[in-house]
Amino acid sequence: MKKLFMFLAVAGLMTFTANIAFAQEEGAAPAAQEQEADEVVDLFAGSGEEVPLHQALKTKFIEGGAGFMSLIIICLIIGMALAIERILYLAFSKTNTTKLLEDVEAALAKGGIEEAKKVCRETRGPVASIFYQGLLRADQGVDVVEKTIVSYGGVQMSLMENGLSWIGLFISIAPSLGFLGTVIGMIQAFDAIQAAGDISPNVVAGGMKVALITTVGGLIVAMILQIFYNYIIAKIDALSIDMEDSSIRFVDTMVKFNNKK
Repeated sequence: MKKLFMFLAVAGLMTFTANIAFAQEEGAAPAAQEQEADEVVDLFAGSGEEVPLHQALKTKFIEGGAGFMSLIIICLIIGMALAIERILYLAFSKTNTTKLLEDVEAALAKGGIEEAKKVCRETRGPVASIFYQGLLRADQGVDVVEKTIVSYGGVQMSLMENGLSWIGLFISIAPSLGFLGTVIGMIQAFDAIQAAGDISPNVVAGGMKVALITTVGGLIVAMILQIFYNYIIAKIDALSIDMEDSSIRFVDTMVKFNNKK
C-alpha cells in the first residue's frame, strides 16, 4: 500500500514538473505574460464572465515565481500522499473487537489455544495481532501474557504513527517556504526601488505581489495538511483506546480460561 502511494506521489511530481517547465517557458517574457493575463481578465470582465479558476491559479502560480511555488506544491503532493496512505492504513486496522473477543472465547472453549490462534490469524488489524502474540505465550502464565500484550501494543502504536513526523515536517516547511518567498520578494522590491531611484507604487508592486502570493500559498498548504494530520491523530487515539480496552478484556478471558483448566 505504501509503495502504491509513493508511486502516485512520484507520478504527481513528474506531471507537476512538466507543468513547471511549461510555466517557466511562459515566464521567459514576464512583461508579455502579464500583458496576456491582463488581456484575459479584461476579456472576461468585458463579457460579464468570471475568470476560470484554473486560469486564475495558473496566473498566480507564475506571478509567485515557479521556483518557490513549485516547492510549496511538492510539499502538498507528498504530504497528501502520506496522509491518504495513513488514513487507508488506519481504516483497514479497524476491527470489531467485541466480535473478535467473542470468537476468541468461543474458540478457547471449543479447541483451546490453537483454535484461538487460528481465529486471530484470520482477522486483520492490530488488535488481532496483539491477541495472537498473547496466545503464543499462554503456556507461560497470565502475567507473561499481560506483559506481552503491553509490549506488542506499543509496537502497534508505533506502526500506526509511522509517517506522521514527515507530515508534520511538511506542515512546518510549507509556510516557511512562503515566508522565504516573502523576504525575497521584498528584496526584489527594494532592488527595483534602488534601480529606479523612485518609490512609486508601480516599482514596488511586482516584488510585493511575489511576497504575498508565496505567503498565501504556503499557509494554504499548511492548513490543508494540518486538517488531515489532526484527523489521523484522532483516528489513532480512537484505535489506541479500543486496543487498551480490548486487551484488558482479553486478559480477563485468559484468566477465566486458565481457571477452567
